[in-house]
Amino acid sequence: MSSLCSTSSAIAIRLSVMRETIDVLPQAIAGLSPRQLRQPERPGKWSVAQVLQHLADSEIVSAWRIRLILAQDRPPLTGYDQDLWADRLGYADADPLAALELFTVVRRANLRLHERAAPTDLNRVGLHVERGEESIGHLRRLAAGHDLLHRRQIERIRQTV
Repeated sequence: MSSLCSTSSAIAIRLSVMRETIDVLPQAIAGLSPRQLRQPERPGKWSVAQVLQHLADSEIVSAWRIRLILAQDRPPLTGYDQDLWADRLGYADADPLAALELFTVVRRANLRLHERAAPTDLNRVGLHVERGEESIGHLRRLAAGHDLLHRRQIERIRQTV
């Protein structure tokens, strides 16, 4: 029984991180000027605006993967190269407020799916072309960790600009 409780607690924590990121991001960029939002941490690194666009695009990818896994049996999940996306999709010119809005809308939709998912849905898997089986539960762990990583990155960038 304690294993089930710790698993439920871990799931709740992951969803909590995912929910709170919606509120943390606007606070993290509050007071930054347009120039500061576009200033990279250092040469060759991303700016806050680029991080926000990456978060928005990553949430779109997550949205697609979650839906595939919930609706289909063992669907293939393609990978993507975040640096190519950043370059070819123009992250350097991204509108940080539009990226934040997109992230927020898609994240809320994804959270609704996560919250409605049955416990058995957490074990449904897709087949990632590079990493193999990935379950809904695993995608939650990835999303929460990804959020924390980029929240820290934004704070670090904020301190340098």
